[in-house]
Amino acid sequence: MALFLGAAIFLAGASDGFAAGPALTGRVTSDKEGAMEGVLVSAKREGSTVTTTVVSDGNGQFSFLADRLPPGRYAIAIRAFGYNLDGPKAVDISASGTATAMVRLAPTKDVTAQMTNAEWLASAPGDLAIKKRAFGCGQCHTLARPLMSTYTAEDFATKIMPRMASYASQAYPQLIQTRLAPSNRAGRAQNQTQNGRPNPLAAYLASINLSNGKTHSYELKGFARPKGADTKVVITEYDLPRKTMQPHDVIVDAAGTVWFSDFGENSLSKLDPKTAKVTEYPYQPTRPGYANGNLNLEQDREGKIWVGMMNQTGVARFDPKDGKFEFHPLPASMLNESTQQAMVAPLHWEVDGKVWFNDADNSTLSRMDVRSGTFEPWWNVFTAFPKNGPHGAYGLATDSQNNLFFLDFPNDYIGRVDAKTGAATFFQVPTPDAHPRRGRMDDQDRLWFAEWYGGKVGMLDPKNGEIKEWPVPDIYAAPYDVVLDKNGQIWTGNDNDDRITRIDSNTGRTIQYLMPHEVNVRRVFVDNSTAKPTFWAGSNHTASIFKVEPVE
Repeated sequence: MALFLGAAIFLAGASDGFAAGPALTGRVTSDKEGAMEGVLVSAKREGSTVTTTVVSDGNGQFSFLADRLPPGRYAIAIRAFGYNLDGPKAVDISASGTATAMVRLAPTKDVTAQMTNAEWLASAPGDLAIKKRAFGCGQCHTLARPLMSTYTAEDFATKIMPRMASYASQAYPQLIQTRLAPSNRAGRAQNQTQNGRPNPLAAYLASINLSNGKTHSYELKGFARPKGADTKVVITEYDLPRKTMQPHDVIVDAAGTVWFSDFGENSLSKLDPKTAKVTEYPYQPTRPGYANGNLNLEQDREGKIWVGMMNQTGVARFDPKDGKFEFHPLPASMLNESTQQAMVAPLHWEVDGKVWFNDADNSTLSRMDVRSGTFEPWWNVFTAFPKNGPHGAYGLATDSQNNLFFLDFPNDYIGRVDAKTGAATFFQVPTPDAHPRRGRMDDQDRLWFAEWYGGKVGMLDPKNGEIKEWPVPDIYAAPYDVVLDKNGQIWTGNDNDDRITRIDSNTGRTIQYLMPHEVNVRRVFVDNSTAKPTFWAGSNHTASIFKVEPVE
């Protein structure tokens, strides 16, 4: 039975254009800089769950159109590294006329709360290899936590890292969940020593936090504010009913309904962007006692929604028409204490009746016959692989013949499994230690993917085995997922720098949209039904869904 959670009505207006006149205009200035370009200005109506954000232009000016801000009292917020809002903190928009807000900023006394994970890493000394090992910390919380702490290398190695490794993948500060058994991957994180020396990551974190003094030994530097094309955007954010909700994967269906998985709770939910109402479809644990939550969310050609059930095991199919789940938990012969079905690939199951899925913790793959519900035994496609590991099968996608493509996340390969023969083929990503994470097939059966360690996005054309790459501007960004829109624009969300990156696949022109706060983007989605493609994603750490609409 669906659980309905109301929200304040928000007249978002048509997303295809910006025809209405302005409801709120203004200019951003500071004593230090005068007119300021690239300042994010956010407005949230009193009692609403929706926040709208625009960015100031080269003259410091900004404007909110009337179809985005109906009459009411609005709280004002800003994002600009090194600054706080001096005023005004609120503004009233009447039913007639245009309100004006002359936004003043003042220097902040402490930038540590404003630093993104990428800015911490770019500021700190150390080589790129050890900094990349810190990416994993930022999956569950900001790097400010360990870097503002006074933990020593011994503390990290003997107390903090073992405690972190005891948590489930779905754990984060708002909702802690523990493992019943150690992860197969946890040993690397728990190692206290390597060759008789302290754990390298533990030693590195202690060398750049506050364990040796009251201030950091390096200058804390922020990245440049948005400029030019990076400022031409409208961002709409929808708060979710609970702070514990983690909208890991977000998609938009043909009717314009936004669906999202919940990484830490047993629920699938939908958002109506016209009213901001969230409807939840909770379910009881299918493997009681194990960590709750689901991850990958996909829609098949029948319009049914599939989710990877994580530690609850197996996959589930949901019918939006009747609001009912069909659960397919793994049989006992395929289970162990750490079984984790993160990914499911149902898009072309009708070709041979099979849906693919993985075991993220055990680096194996399998298929389920959709009609009979029977499972095939696990496949370890790396058994005869000649290159050294570690290896793993993470992000999954299928081509039009239901052949499987998977991302070898711990390494730098793309794998293909022939649906008829089971034969595996591997394509090496040009960038060493790329850590390809997730991606999507386009209508030409080309695989687009993100390189988490590589700081790039890539495209594999299986017809000739060639891989093309495009760099993301920040090497510390940690792009997680990627999708190609109808205009040939590549979109990716970055785990570490709160930016959404858009790259022209033909020219390489890159535009980046800074988000209003820390977001920790995972799955990315582009709605191609709008005149200009619209980007959607979840803020996995702050319980909200956001929409990005380029103006240019």
